[in-house]
Amino acid sequence: MLEWIDGYEDRTWQTTTDGTVRYALIGLGWWTLDVALPAIESSDLGEVSVLVSGSHEKAERLAEEHGVTTGISYEAFHDGAASEAYDAVYVGTPNAFHLEYAETAARLDKAVLCEKPMEATVDRAERLVEACEAGDVPLMIAYRMHTEPAVQRARELIADGFLGEPVSVYGHNSQPLLEMIPDPDQWRLDPDLTGYGASVMDLGIYSINTTRYLLRREPVTVQSRMTSDHEAFGDVPDQCASSLFRLEGDVQMISTSSQHAQEDTHLKITGTEGQIDLRPAFHGECSLRLSRGDVSVTVEHASFDAEREMREEFDYFADRLLGNETIYPDGRHGLQDMRIIEAVHESAERGESVDIDPV
Repeated sequence: MLEWIDGYEDRTWQTTTDGTVRYALIGLGWWTLDVALPAIESSDLGEVSVLVSGSHEKAERLAEEHGVTTGISYEAFHDGAASEAYDAVYVGTPNAFHLEYAETAARLDKAVLCEKPMEATVDRAERLVEACEAGDVPLMIAYRMHTEPAVQRARELIADGFLGEPVSVYGHNSQPLLEMIPDPDQWRLDPDLTGYGASVMDLGIYSINTTRYLLRREPVTVQSRMTSDHEAFGDVPDQCASSLFRLEGDVQMISTSSQHAQEDTHLKITGTEGQIDLRPAFHGECSLRLSRGDVSVTVEHASFDAEREMREEFDYFADRLLGNETIYPDGRHGLQDMRIIEAVHESAERGESVDIDPV
């Protein structure tokens, strides 16, 4: 175990250290400007060359403020402006707008890195995947946990049999949304923009997708319950949500999430021989606790905040593009998350267990 920990931050996925991918960033909210942009600028294989916003003036102003060469409007992007200045797009708009920018990027022969969840509904996510496949452009969904070192090492341990046979999973993700963004009219609470709901789409997806990545097992059935009591959550069903999944191999998983609770994230996987506990898991500095028999080890790397996690994600994407390598969290992978989330909401609405369509 000690030898494994020594390589904690190794990029086992990396195939090249040469080349640069130039990005156009679409949707200039706080995550894009405060996390994604500095992550790319500190990365090994990327640079930001274009900013895209609803307002040409805003795009130009922010480009000047952040030292980016070009700022253009959404309309100009769809018209192909500055297309020679970038190789790939990062789509960071509200969920319901992802499709239109991915379609244009595919038409312009640009690779697409699309934030999760990949769209507002399964139907629109399917169209997004089909557009990129028809245009033969790479599509990756931005699951930053896939390149988080703690999660990567957990994946290696599981593959090596550290857990024995997986038995159960418990994942939780919550945050006080209205304290973070004190606006009841924000897009995450608007079903026309966010999609099926507020908590599972934005937070529960972390537990679901990270478990899929770690175990390489898919959810088969789900039974869910949701509540929305606060007036700000009146248009969405899941201020709080809980789900019981059965995964392939009869692994049981409980996932809970809330947009109106104290910030807390963790993911615990228990097997017949060991246990892996990520806490905090999805926000903040991910720590890894390993237990097997009477031995336990905790690994903490305080330097891996969200920006550094995103840096790893962007370098992974660039590595895949530059080396013409296979992308793991591709469009089909992200589309399955959308099918799972749809089933979660359907189960809560019907009050009964729902089967999940296979990959």
